[in-house]
Amino acid sequence: MKVGILGLGLIGGSLVKAFRERTDHTVLGCDANASVEGFARLSDMVHGELNEKTVGDCELVILAAYPAASKAWLEENAPRIGKNALVIDCLGTKERICALGFRLANEYGFTFVGGHPMAGSERSGIKYARADLFEGASMVLVPQDPDDILLLQRLRSVLRPLGFAHFPVTTAEEHDRRIGFTSQLPHLISNALVRSPSAALHAGFSAGSFRDMTRVAELNPRMWTELFLENRENLLHELDDLLESLGQYRDALERSDTDALNALLEDGSQRKKEIGTP
Repeated sequence: MKVGILGLGLIGGSLVKAFRERTDHTVLGCDANASVEGFARLSDMVHGELNEKTVGDCELVILAAYPAASKAWLEENAPRIGKNALVIDCLGTKERICALGFRLANEYGFTFVGGHPMAGSERSGIKYARADLFEGASMVLVPQDPDDILLLQRLRSVLRPLGFAHFPVTTAEEHDRRIGFTSQLPHLISNALVRSPSAALHAGFSAGSFRDMTRVAELNPRMWTELFLENRENLLHELDDLLESLGQYRDALERSDTDALNALLEDGSQRKKEIGTP
C-alpha cells in the first residue's frame, strides 16, 4: 500500500517511522517546513514526496499538519485523491475538519474519517518522533456513518500495525466536548501555572506534583492556539466551571473555614477514586 502523510512533526513523523518499521508500505511525506521535509528524505524516513503528482496514487492519506494547513491542503488536493482512497486526519479537534472532510469526500468519492491518536509528548517536532509512540494507545475515530462496520474493520486493519490497541467511535461534537476537558484544559492550566512568578523559585522545593502539573506547559504555542480557538466554546465552558470551583476553595481559605475546605478536598479525592487512572 502507498501511504501519504501530511505534516512530519511528532505525530506525522512517528506515523512515518511506525509504517516504515512495522509494515512494507511505501510512505510518502511532505511538510510546510522545507528543512524538515528535506531531513525526512535525506535520512530515508520517507520513500518520496507527497505532492500533487503522487497523492492520486495513495491508498491512504493521513493529515497530521496544523489545523489550518491540513484543511487548506485537503481542500486543494481533494480533486486529486483517488476514489478508493482512505483519508484520516489526526487533528486535536474534529468538528471543523470533519465537516470539510465529509463534504469533500461526498463530492469527490474518497472516504474521509476523523481520527485523533491518544498519544503524544510534551516535546514537539520530528526529532522526537518514534515508531512506538502509539503502542497500546487509542485512536478515536469519527466516521460519517458510525454503523459502517466494513469501514471500521478497514480502519482497524490499517491502523492496528502501528500499535493502536483501542478504536473508540464517536461524533465530532462529542469528541470536541470531551477533549476540551481531558486535553485542552490541562494544557492551558499547565501553561498558566508556570507563568506565576513563584515558578522560577521551584528548584529544590518541587517534587512529583509540580513535575506532573507542569509536564505539558512547554507546548507548541502556534498549534495549541489554533486548537484552542477551534474548540473555543467547549474550552470556555470548562474554564468557567473550573474558575467557579477554584472560587469555592478560595472562599474557604479566606474564611479559614476548616469544614468547608475539608469537604471540598474530600469530595475531590473521592471523585478521583471514582474516575480512576487513565
